[in-house]
Amino acid sequence: MNNDLTAVRGIKVGNAENMKAGTGCTVVLCKDNFTIGSEVRGAAPASREIALTSSEAVVSQANAVFLTGGSAFGLDAAGGIMKYLAEKNIGFRTAGGVVPIVPSAAIYDLEYKSNEKPDQKMAYQAAKNASNGPLTAKAVGAAAGAKCGKINGIKNASKTVLGHAAVKNGNLITAALAVVNAFGDIKNPEENKIIAGAKNDRGKFIDTENLMLNNNDLNLGFIRENTTLVVAATNAVLNKSEANRVSMMAHSGLSRTIYPVHTLLDGDTIFTLASNKIQADINQVGTAAAYVVQKAIINSVLQK
Repeated sequence: MNNDLTAVRGIKVGNAENMKAGTGCTVVLCKDNFTIGSEVRGAAPASREIALTSSEAVVSQANAVFLTGGSAFGLDAAGGIMKYLAEKNIGFRTAGGVVPIVPSAAIYDLEYKSNEKPDQKMAYQAAKNASNGPLTAKAVGAAAGAKCGKINGIKNASKTVLGHAAVKNGNLITAALAVVNAFGDIKNPEENKIIAGAKNDRGKFIDTENLMLNNNDLNLGFIRENTTLVVAATNAVLNKSEANRVSMMAHSGLSRTIYPVHTLLDGDTIFTLASNKIQADINQVGTAAAYVVQKAIINSVLQK
């Protein structure tokens, strides 16, 4: 079993990036229309079609999930994924043809190397690159320009990569992919030790949470330059309400690893995809989702 999202049969992951510009995008393609859910806990998200993931919306399945750099500008690149899927006649069927369902979210990477943004051509290439082969933690796709620990400026933040994890419990498979562009630091919960984050001019971690708790004059202003994006996937049978609940539970993986998390400065978003192949207790699915999200975030730091 692959240790990434492709452990769930029917999923392909594709990346495309411009390393010189320090930006890129990632697409998760879903064969046979997976159930989609999401949960946004950061206060500054950049997203597209996320309203379709609400339990009240008429559409319950997605053809792809798209993650991108370029902040809100990068969301326009999702059109490249729609073009790719429409060419294959994949999407929500209407009298005027198929309309691909592609919920999307973006990170802010405009200060990493440049202010260039992914475009539809890059996103289309990411879709062409998609495969179900094993993935490794690298600075590719939407993580090309991702860093964490921003309180002391982008130059003193730590680089992260595209993180992956998967777990099998009997017949239940749960997996996650993480793009960690967080305001806060990342800690390994097993050691309660900072492993990536904000540094001082000597390259030492400054402990963002401790700084915020002990600075009576702190004023972070209106900086909105951070976000952690996650796609979780499972082979369990879930309706959309249940997929949304799993997304909520999966945010515990962020809370165990990112300090602080879900701030006004972040746009933390988790998507959940379910292939609806096996029956499983939703509590077990949500617990497993939180576990693999935690592991994927740690993987975004330790294996470069």
